[in-house]
Parts: sequence; C-alpha cells; structure tokens
Amino acid sequence: MHYAPGREECPLPFSPFKSCTVPRPIGWLSTVDATGRANLAPYSQWQNLSFDPPMVMFAANPYADGRRKHTVLNAETTGWFVWNMATYSLREAVNISAMEWPEGEDEFVRAGVAKAPCLDAPGPRVAESPAHFECRYLSTTRLRGNSHHGGVDVVFGQVMRIHVRDEVIRPDGKLDIAAIRPLARMGYHDYTSVTETFEMQIPGATGAAAAGLEGKA
Repeated sequence: MHYAPGREECPLPFSPFKSCTVPRPIGWLSTVDATGRANLAPYSQWQNLSFDPPMVMFAANPYADGRRKHTVLNAETTGWFVWNMATYSLREAVNISAMEWPEGEDEFVRAGVAKAPCLDAPGPRVAESPAHFECRYLSTTRLRGNSHHGGVDVVFGQVMRIHVRDEVIRPDGKLDIAAIRPLARMGYHDYTSVTETFEMQIPGATGAAAAGLEGKA
C-alpha cells in the first residue's frame, strides 16, 4: 500500500500518518492569559529538542475556523508556558482538558485537578502531576496548511526550572518511569502508557557523548 497525501485518495479508511509516528509524548500545557486566567490543554505534538540548555517545542493546530489556540496566544503574551507530565492515572483529566471549553472556562476546575504555584512562570502547574517544566517562550513558527485546521503554530521554549516529585525518583537517582506510567498518544483515538523499559548503550560511546545520551547532569 502506498499513496501521495493530498494528491491521491488514501486506500485505507483512516490515514496511517499519525499511527506511524508513535508513541507521541503529550504536552499537557498550562498557561495564563494577560489577566491571569488559567488555561490547561494537551498537545500530542510535543518534544524535547536539546539539553544544553534544555529546549522543547509543541505544535498546535488552529481551530477549524482559523482561531489560534489559547496556549499559543498565552505563551506569546506572557512569555511562559508550563509542561505537566500526563500519566495513566490522570488520563481522564487530560481528556477533559482537551475539550473545547467556552472562553474563560478554567480547565483545571473542569478536569478536577488542583493548582500548584510555579517559581518562575506566572501561571499554575497541575499539582497531581509527578513532573513539570517551567518554560520561557522563545519563538513561534507558523506553517500553512491546506485548511485552517491543517495549519500549525510551532512554539519553542527553554526549560528554566524542572520539578520532580521525590517519590518517583529511584534510589539510583533515575525516574521510575514504569511506576509513573507516562501517557502517550497513538493514532486514531488510541493512547498507551509506558509500563516497561529496557536499556541499550551505544557501543563505543564514551565521554561527553555518553553523558549526553544518558542525561547526566
């Protein structure tokens, strides 16, 4: 099976594109607007970019009518956004926060999660989440699509502060990912969570290269 997206009809009932790029980490992002109203929404197009300094990105498709997402506008206005780790135990809250709530609705309240204060960013973070990044906004790159919904705002940020709950840190100083069960997006309406990990070291990788791969501080 093969086809040219946008030029040929897909031979399958559902596009395989999102189901091939899996699993995708979820950017569960909290922001505030210029008046201090909080916003919370998940983005499945989220990733780290570099580690020295740590930088991240998320991509937000506009609404079908062309309006840009509140997360993007808030990050550009205040200069900050906060990543909250989405986990299996928080899956229902993540899903509720994905709904298109009316202007001014507090997704923290709707999703039933508590607010914890940040130390640098102006907005709150999800208290129940085991890890958070307070991110300073860097820039936005806008890419056109074939429709309003197909366009995208790619937002870049630098991680200025990292929070991790002590109880999810193993005795060796690494995060207990299998216990945390981070949530990840698949294709269609499918999700998964990480319940098993294994280690592989690149043969011959030593010194700074090995330290960077392992994430040594």
